[in-house]
Amino acid sequence: MKRFAIGWVAALGGLVAVAVARFRRDDAAARARLDAVRRSAVHTSAGEVEYADVGAGEPVLAVHGIFGGADGGLLSFGHLVAHRRVIAPSRFGYLGSSMPEGATTAAQADAFAELLDALALDAVDVVAFSAGSVSALQFAVRHPDRVRHLVVMSGAWPGAFSKPPPSAEKLAYQSDVLMWLARTLAGPALLRLVAGLPRTFPLTDDERAQVVALLDSLFPVRERSAGIVFDAYTGNPDVDTFALEDIAVPTLVVHSRDDTLASFERAEAAAARIPHAQLLAHDTGGHLMLGRDDETSRAVTAFLSSGGAAVGTVASSRRPRG
Repeated sequence: MKRFAIGWVAALGGLVAVAVARFRRDDAAARARLDAVRRSAVHTSAGEVEYADVGAGEPVLAVHGIFGGADGGLLSFGHLVAHRRVIAPSRFGYLGSSMPEGATTAAQADAFAELLDALALDAVDVVAFSAGSVSALQFAVRHPDRVRHLVVMSGAWPGAFSKPPPSAEKLAYQSDVLMWLARTLAGPALLRLVAGLPRTFPLTDDERAQVVALLDSLFPVRERSAGIVFDAYTGNPDVDTFALEDIAVPTLVVHSRDDTLASFERAEAAAARIPHAQLLAHDTGGHLMLGRDDETSRAVTAFLSSGGAAVGTVASSRRPRG
């Protein structure tokens, strides 16, 4: 029995050593990916605002979702706004951006305006994804003269955030190790959760690679934790604190009917409340709109160059999967 116990302890120690080595390898790779993104910062009344600034042409402000940052903004939107200058800020608490005391999405919107001031830009097109949509909507409400067009993709809309997530989640949001363990052990289930996909959605190899790239971009988590907690507990619920009817800029809402993370019905209802908003509805694709890149890119390109004219009033994509 003693030899048996020693054998089990040795085996367990070996597994722990392998796990530690793998974590260190993956953590180093994540930090190298982040370091490869050239980022700058400006000082605003809300503290430091970090941003990436790539490309040339008409400027687009790319507002990332939860677990993102300047790197996430580039990853989410670079393929949709090719041949444009993409300015991707890290929102409050993400990477090199400050988390001001008493932060709100309204204050984040004002910080966007100060960033544009620092870059000598009068107005920009704005594209926002998921949790980043609330501060983008606030930007359109509070600074309509700075927003030429607004595109909201898989947005956070009113009615979904009456209760904050369990406080136990905060621990995971702040730990690279716990998030790495979930990433390593949960496997396919986590892929579908992050992608906001129903179980019946068949992933192609390219789509699986796209989701894996997104999962990889969430790391390192610790440098994003303050922003993640803000989004989950304050930022997303803020969408219930202002009137969508006050948005006066041309707006395109893009959402998948089968999104399991953000309700399509709420997106549809929100689009009806925003004056003259247009809705691009994909039947499938989940939160990441997988398989819809070409359709979405064409619609977004047409909308951003339309001067606010209709891209097709209400566009609906109906293409079967499988």
